[in-house]
Amino acid sequence: MRTDLATTTVQTIAGVRNLGILAHVDAGKTTVTERILFLTGETHKRGEVHDGTTVTDFDPQERDRGITIFAAAVSCAWGGHRINLIDTPGHVDFADEVERSLRVLDGAVAVFDAVAGVEPQSEAVWRQADRHGVPRIAFVNKLDRAGADLDAAVASIRDRLHPAPLAVQLPIGREDGFTGVVDLLTMRALTWEDQPGPDPYREGPVPEELREEAERRRHALEEAVAGLHPGALEEFCDRGSLAPSTLAAALRDLTRTGEAVVVLCGSAYRNRGIEPLLEAVVAYLPSPLDVPAVRGTPVGRAKGLPTGLPAGDSTGGPEGGSTRGTDGTVLERTADPAGPFAALVFKVNATSTGRLTYLRVYSGTLRKGDTVLDAGTGRTERIARILRVQADRHAETGSAVAGDIVAVVGAKAARAGATLCAPGAPVLLEPTVAADPVVTVAVEARRATDTDRLATALARLAEEDPSLVVRTDPETGQRVLSGMGELHLEVAVEKIRRAHGLEVTVGRPQVAYRETIAGGVSGLVYRHVKQDGGAGQFAHIVLDVAPLDGEGAEGFVFRSTVTGGRVPKEYVQAVEAGCRDALAEGPLGGHPVTGVLVTLTDGATHPKDSSDLAFRTAGRLALREALRKSGPLLLEPVAEVTVSVPEDAVGGVLGDLAARRGKVQGSAPRAGTAVVSATVPLAELFGYATRLRSRTQGRGTFTARPAGYAPAPQ
Repeated sequence: MRTDLATTTVQTIAGVRNLGILAHVDAGKTTVTERILFLTGETHKRGEVHDGTTVTDFDPQERDRGITIFAAAVSCAWGGHRINLIDTPGHVDFADEVERSLRVLDGAVAVFDAVAGVEPQSEAVWRQADRHGVPRIAFVNKLDRAGADLDAAVASIRDRLHPAPLAVQLPIGREDGFTGVVDLLTMRALTWEDQPGPDPYREGPVPEELREEAERRRHALEEAVAGLHPGALEEFCDRGSLAPSTLAAALRDLTRTGEAVVVLCGSAYRNRGIEPLLEAVVAYLPSPLDVPAVRGTPVGRAKGLPTGLPAGDSTGGPEGGSTRGTDGTVLERTADPAGPFAALVFKVNATSTGRLTYLRVYSGTLRKGDTVLDAGTGRTERIARILRVQADRHAETGSAVAGDIVAVVGAKAARAGATLCAPGAPVLLEPTVAADPVVTVAVEARRATDTDRLATALARLAEEDPSLVVRTDPETGQRVLSGMGELHLEVAVEKIRRAHGLEVTVGRPQVAYRETIAGGVSGLVYRHVKQDGGAGQFAHIVLDVAPLDGEGAEGFVFRSTVTGGRVPKEYVQAVEAGCRDALAEGPLGGHPVTGVLVTLTDGATHPKDSSDLAFRTAGRLALREALRKSGPLLLEPVAEVTVSVPEDAVGGVLGDLAARRGKVQGSAPRAGTAVVSATVPLAELFGYATRLRSRTQGRGTFTARPAGYAPAPQ
């Protein structure tokens, strides 16, 4: 009986698809999500972004602004498979939401605008998916728009994202006359009506006028697949063509290895192309059983943890077959429901009425009432309830198994990135790392009596969103909120006002500056001697300081070339620690210093007065002196800006960018508009959206994404 149950559970996991919807803002990913929910029977009415009736954009700010701000999880069923879907934000300010979502996903659908092709944030989220090794399929949306061109969109995917795009459909009709697609695998035509009848779409033979083109594209698809897949190549060489089953199997393999991306097309707004997209999700994207085992590091048993678990405890134990040690330092957890429990927290919703913790279960089974371990803190948590998530709606369930994405109630302290695991088989999974914030504002309560409430609200914000950083300015005593962009902070402050009923005053945004050096010093001698009774301090060091190689190189590199034991190893480490202390505040404005190479070349010690503290102090003071002598430079954050404006407004926009110290990279026509690319200091972009709308009578739009740091004007 137990074997039959395990087999059934594994078969259930094989039918799960955990995927995200990724796109540039306004490419239509939320509309795609809404159509998926409608077609799978999860909703009975099509939600529309412009009406504020979508399931996943349930937050009032999302509905007011018409954009996705927070990643929302939903679940649906298609063809006997369960699809756990996360609709992610498309705006660059909320890239951390995308990052945390991708960490727990097995696949993704990248949505592209058929007119614009690959846009800046399309490229950014694609690179994020690359880093996490997430297989993708592409959906070229809005084929009913004027200027829509599938071939141009596919070419932009090839040129800018560099996978091998494999289009498996041919559009029927152009722009407003787009009615369906030809499936190049089955060589059948799928068409949709404006007023859908009892059947979602009609399937029939390829239209005569498209037959030759469809056959040409099918052959080109077979050639491309054969060039990438050894098994397909063998059949192609023998027969000169590929059987549909061989082609489908090869496409699945190439998608899962990341060597190619399957491209489909349609118009989500007009309900065209969603059914084939769902079929492609099931056919090509992996289940939790198809992805490599998640890896983690062993952790020592925290103080006060229980000494053991009952043999039948659902969270598993150290004997679970899904754990494997590698050199004693690496553990693996496979998608085995009978193995030790392991899950990663990727999102937290903290409200005045309770706390929801969203997690992806990688191994084992979690049941209501189980006690789990937060591997990072050593704290145990009791799971009070397990919930299936449908955006802002939840349905209670008794258990969650490997491969599930659920929310739990009862984990009182787990933060995003935390590992929850079986206390008897502790493991620490790799957490997500939030990017450094780039924009800062001061936030104060208008009424002194609300100061404590504001502190609580800010702490709750930082708990929900790790990319928000709250601190107190040591000079002014003000509470300071830092985030990923102007819109990010605007949304956070508005959430304080709406959710907590607080009136707050917000200061002008400030950017996060850095410092670096233009030159360097060689052979700087620093001698630290202190004698004030008792044991003294003595440290003698010689440093070379230089900029890191490469334009715009960031970070800090320390090395030692001391020979003969003139500076013992423990003191070398103390010098490095002192240098890191010095880099926290630069000589120009007290900003963090980056792009520095420090070499310890010589030194001397005293038999009694030398110590770690003495050499750490010497390292800090020596590097401070070296930085002052090395031509310090102030660095400011810059952004890559893409501005889309009517052609008659290009001149004014170029002049405005120049006034903002922008460096124009180029301009290109696109479907009746001009697209201007430029690099602009982030500090100069505050208020740019309003200015752009004013110059273009509301017709201009722009997107920006961080592009590192550049020297600021002296």
